[in-house]
Amino acid sequence: MPKQTILVVEDEDDIQELITYNLEKEGYKVRGVSTGEKALAEVQSKEPDLILLDLMLPGIDGLTVCKKLRTGPKGRNVPIIMLTAKSEEVDVVTGLEVGADDYVTKPFSPRVLIARVRAALRRESLPPADGEERLVRGDIEIDPARHQVLVNGTPVDFTFTEFRVLQFLARRPGIVFTRYQIVDAVRGEDYPVTDRSVDVQIVGIRKKLGRYGTCIETVRGVGYRFKGN
Repeated sequence: MPKQTILVVEDEDDIQELITYNLEKEGYKVRGVSTGEKALAEVQSKEPDLILLDLMLPGIDGLTVCKKLRTGPKGRNVPIIMLTAKSEEVDVVTGLEVGADDYVTKPFSPRVLIARVRAALRRESLPPADGEERLVRGDIEIDPARHQVLVNGTPVDFTFTEFRVLQFLARRPGIVFTRYQIVDAVRGEDYPVTDRSVDVQIVGIRKKLGRYGTCIETVRGVGYRFKGN
């Protein structure tokens, strides 16, 4: 089985070396760059299986890189884990809002980072579980086997997390779920995420659904539910 390739975008040499050493020790193939411009060029040359992306980069910052990848022809479906020295909620929320799948704050344990990488790659390659059949909710069709959402017959791109949140809610229309129930179902228990970042995922889903975004209803003081049958 070919090694999975991870692109490490980090401008601090010692941190990039530390990450590279630990990833290679786990059997991954690593490509390292130090700027956002080089990261975009690397992805255009050959898509990696996962990107570790520092937010504070010289030139084009990490958030801009993430946004460009999510809206470009390449990189839009590659898992992105943000690396940031900032632990403030606003930075995490902004990163998730532009399409990142996960985040790790510095300083971090190599073991924690490896665990996050494994989890992200596992989620990306995970086949549909038994019973995850195609869902049809009005003009919205959700196909887990193809990881595809059709809105009124038109394919719409969703990040892994957005897709899983939409699927989770659509499978149980009318049922209200708290933010942490959604997190546990999509990411697994004890995932370090804030209430606000769940709200960001919902905002992104609604925006992509367009006029059908109203199918996801906010229940004040509780959480969210998918309206309809």
